[in-house]
Amino acid sequence: MRRFVLAALLLAASSTQPAAARTIRVAYAGAMGVVMDHVIGPAFAKENAATYQGIGQGAYALARLIAAKRLSADVFISITPGPVKILSKAGLIDQAVPVASTAMVIAYSPKSRFAAAFAGGTPWWQVLESRGLRFGRTDPKTDPQGQNIVFTMLLAERYYHEPGLARRILGPLLNPAQIFTEPSILSRLEAGQIDASSAYESAVLSHHLPFVRLPDEINLSNPAMDKAWYSTVHFSLPGPNGQPHELGTEPLVFYAAALKNAPRPALAQRFVKFLLSPAGRQAFAATGYGKPKGGPIR
Repeated sequence: MRRFVLAALLLAASSTQPAAARTIRVAYAGAMGVVMDHVIGPAFAKENAATYQGIGQGAYALARLIAAKRLSADVFISITPGPVKILSKAGLIDQAVPVASTAMVIAYSPKSRFAAAFAGGTPWWQVLESRGLRFGRTDPKTDPQGQNIVFTMLLAERYYHEPGLARRILGPLLNPAQIFTEPSILSRLEAGQIDASSAYESAVLSHHLPFVRLPDEINLSNPAMDKAWYSTVHFSLPGPNGQPHELGTEPLVFYAAALKNAPRPALAQRFVKFLLSPAGRQAFAATGYGKPKGGPIR
């Protein structure tokens, strides 16, 4: 599935057909599908007599495609600063501005046989350890959410005094039995194909799915806890050279940037301004997103 989605993106990017002069292409973190494709995109298109095209996928994967000139877009929207820094290093953005925020949660399927346990107050980590429970998460190599659920579990080990909790629930870091693409994971949850998954609160509220709220100590939403608490957990993934690359926590803030090589630069700038406008802020709030936090990334 992941290969198919990326192949489709590459095919769309390499199309030789000229883009419409008033068509804006927005590459966004896949968890934002509802707010981008059903609320903000259509509202912007109507206000600006334009056509909106959204491309949702793991933010790291999108950033690498854009940096390699294998995907053309006007605007990039990321969750966490990491993917933005890839484009900054490539010289493709001047700055990215915070437009919304969210928190990590544990979502569960209303069709799951474990739904009553989640809803009934059984500690969420104990439910996730149940025999036969199917848990879903995204790829930490390509998606910030895939990294954030690992951080959440590592923090939960300390917060609940449960050594080994992360390994018991997640298995291997790159566990193929659990990893799905970000755009598909909540659809699988809705269909009952998996019992529970990592998720952003904004996404599950947009999809009207049941979920377990997590305390600030592990949900990565509170910047005040970053230096003294969140940043105490780390894990490593293979880097581009094959050597281990250590990862640390980043704030769960959504950042938007008009790309310097945007085919429609004026429309790109207008789209970012729209995200920060009262209409944009209202759209984010109505679909479960928190207010933007912190300053721009340059």
